[in-house]
Amino acid sequence: MSAAPILIAQISDLHIKRKGELAYRRVDTAKALKTCIETLNALRPRPELVVITGDLADTAAADEYEHLKSLLAPLELPFISVPGNHDSREFLRAAFADQNYAAPSGGLNQLRQLGALDLILLDSSVPRQPHGELDDATLRWLDKTLAASERRPALLFLHHPPFVTGVAHMDRMNLRDADQLATIVRRHERIRLIACGHVHRATFTSFAEVPTTICPAPNHAVDLDLAEARAPSFRVEPPAFHLHAWFEGGPFGTVVTHTVPVGQFDGPHPFFGSDGKLL
Repeated sequence: MSAAPILIAQISDLHIKRKGELAYRRVDTAKALKTCIETLNALRPRPELVVITGDLADTAAADEYEHLKSLLAPLELPFISVPGNHDSREFLRAAFADQNYAAPSGGLNQLRQLGALDLILLDSSVPRQPHGELDDATLRWLDKTLAASERRPALLFLHHPPFVTGVAHMDRMNLRDADQLATIVRRHERIRLIACGHVHRATFTSFAEVPTTICPAPNHAVDLDLAEARAPSFRVEPPAFHLHAWFEGGPFGTVVTHTVPVGQFDGPHPFFGSDGKLL
C-alpha cells in the first residue's frame, strides 16, 4: 500500500469587511468564512496546512484584519497566507507576525517544508494596484529557493494567475510578468503545481508545462462571462475550496487537486449492503 498523501487545503479571496459590513452590499463574507472553517475542521484525514492565496481583507483596513484574526481563531489547522490585490502588506505582516516571511520588509514571500515537499508562496501584489507583478527581489528569491534542491518537489502558490482565463475584466488584472515566471519555472523541473486565486472560480490549465489551478472562493463567484457581454459582475454560486494531495513516487511525486464544496450535505451513504451486493 502506498504512503498516505500530504494534504494541503487552499482557500482564497476571503474579502473580510469590517464587522457587520457586507461585500458589495450583498455578500456576508464573514459568515461564508465561518462555514468554510467548519468544513475545513471536519475534514478527515486532516490537511497538514491551509494556504490562503490572497484577498484576505476587502479594503485593506486595519480593523478588517482584526476581524479576520477573530474569524480565523476557530480554525484547528495551521495556516500560511500570501497577499492579494485587496490586501495591505503592512497590515497583513502585522496581523500574522508569527509567519516565516523570507524578508523583514517588501514582499511577503514564504517557504514552508512539509516532509519531503516544499511549499513556496509568492507575493504578486502591487501596492494600490489591482494587477499582479513579481518584483525583482521576489524573482531572485524564487530562483534561489528552487535552486537550493534538485530533489524536493515544490508547489507554488500566488494570488494572480499567470494565464488568460477568458474572463476579460479579470484577465486585465492578472500577472503581468508571467513570461519571467515561466522562465524560472522551466528552469526547475521539481515544480509540480502552480496554484492561484483572484478569479473566484475553479479553473484548471497548464503554465510553462506545469499543471496550474485557480481556487474557488468561499463566498461569491466572478460571473463566467466569456463573451464580455455584461459589466463586471459576481454571482452567489455554491462555495468551495481546493484540497491538493501530493503522492510520493517517481522523481517528484504526483499532485491531485480536489474541489471541496463548503457546507454540510446529505451522506455519506453506502453503495453496498451487508450482503456485499450493490444497493
